[in-house]
Amino acid sequence: MTHRPNVSIQPRSVPLRRIFAVSLCALLLNACAVGPDYKKPDVTTPAHFRQAEGWTQANPSDAMDRGAWWEIYGDAQLNALVEKLNTSNQTVAQYEAQYRQAAALVRSARGAFFPTLDLTTSKNRSSQGTGSSNSSLSSSNSGIRDTYNAQLGVSWEADVWGKLRRGLEADKASAQASLADLAAMQLSQQSQLVQNYLQLRVIDEQKRLLESTVETYQRSLNLTQNQYRAGISGRDAVAQAQTQLKSTQADLIDLAWQRAQFESAIAVMMGQAPADFSLAPTTSVPALPQIPAQLPSQLLERRPDIAAAERSVMAANANIGVAKAAYYPDLTLSMNGGYSSSTFSNWITLPNRFWSVGPQLALTLFDGGQRAAEVERTEAVYDQTVAQYRQTVLDGFKEVEDYMAQLRVYEQEAKVRAQALDAARDSLRLTSNQYKAGLIGYLDVVNVQTTALSNERSVLTLLQSRLVASVQLIAALGGGWNAQSGLSRDPRMSSR
Repeated sequence: MTHRPNVSIQPRSVPLRRIFAVSLCALLLNACAVGPDYKKPDVTTPAHFRQAEGWTQANPSDAMDRGAWWEIYGDAQLNALVEKLNTSNQTVAQYEAQYRQAAALVRSARGAFFPTLDLTTSKNRSSQGTGSSNSSLSSSNSGIRDTYNAQLGVSWEADVWGKLRRGLEADKASAQASLADLAAMQLSQQSQLVQNYLQLRVIDEQKRLLESTVETYQRSLNLTQNQYRAGISGRDAVAQAQTQLKSTQADLIDLAWQRAQFESAIAVMMGQAPADFSLAPTTSVPALPQIPAQLPSQLLERRPDIAAAERSVMAANANIGVAKAAYYPDLTLSMNGGYSSSTFSNWITLPNRFWSVGPQLALTLFDGGQRAAEVERTEAVYDQTVAQYRQTVLDGFKEVEDYMAQLRVYEQEAKVRAQALDAARDSLRLTSNQYKAGLIGYLDVVNVQTTALSNERSVLTLLQSRLVASVQLIAALGGGWNAQSGLSRDPRMSSR
């Protein structure tokens, strides 16, 4: 039998760098983002608005859903003013610049995922005296020495624990909140301009009413003065006619001041000096529109302030992950290489090269509870933003309910006031005929004229209130904005 020697097979040694590389790849592939994943906060949403009974349900073809909600009033001049506001309003410009800052932070956070490449060149001149404690260098380094360096460095932080991902998530949510804030401010400015414009047009109508009334009162005064000269009327009738005329003229002057205020406000909203802007009077007031109502659940998507509050919750949630990632070590991979020489002539040559490569693992072992406190702070900020979001939703529901109720009451009041105005006009016609026939005194005519004018102005004031309330309701319903189009229109907000 042949004897075979006992041969032991030794396992091959695996290089340490290969083990490290494989472990690092496995770690990166299984890396997860610490901290809670975002979940939209729950809110109590009613099935319908209590005041929505009898309102027309919104359809995709409605004017408000096309964005230019102010076109529902059918006034070409108003449309032009709002378009000018959209491009020239300085308050909106501030929020637009604020959004661009937030978008730049997103791009900066996204850049942190890529390696950093640095190039450094330098020249150093140094000298060491003969009295140095290092005797081995005292003789050779007593003179002046020049050193030329050229170095290229690459550094990359591995996002093992998701700190960078959570930071990007927070910055993107903050940018989206800033974009929604911009939309909310633009809607607010548009709403205020439309309200000012409609009130100005009602003032123009009141001005026409008072001008016509002044002409009527002037004719009454002339008639009364003629009757006084003829001995038909007394001096008291002339005094009553003069008082009535001058009071109405004073009211007409007051309207000019009110109109100037609205005109100046519109000019400033469009980024113009009031001295360079004017609005000519028109002969009509925009009609009260039919406003389609959304469901309460749709309000959460249509109001930019609600969307901004919800994105703030998202950012606060991501910041919790950033704070918790501080408990874990930071892994940085770096590589440096270049040339170093004492002479410039042979600086960039092969013998003068140097390089270094290696990972760095940094972990804070003790910080006196700072990280724990930061986690508690970010969790408290999250709870605060959730409460703010829910309160914003409740405030939105309340505004819609209030303006719907206001318009409903105004509609009922308008019917009654229209009946009162018809009666006052009829009474004025009968009383004027009796006065001209000499059956009654002028004092009776004055009282009826005053009542009729008061009813005329009350109807116009009510129309003004209804128009303003309609604008406020449209703004409370979100105008022409919605979360899908409002927060996805900017390509810089696309996901990584």
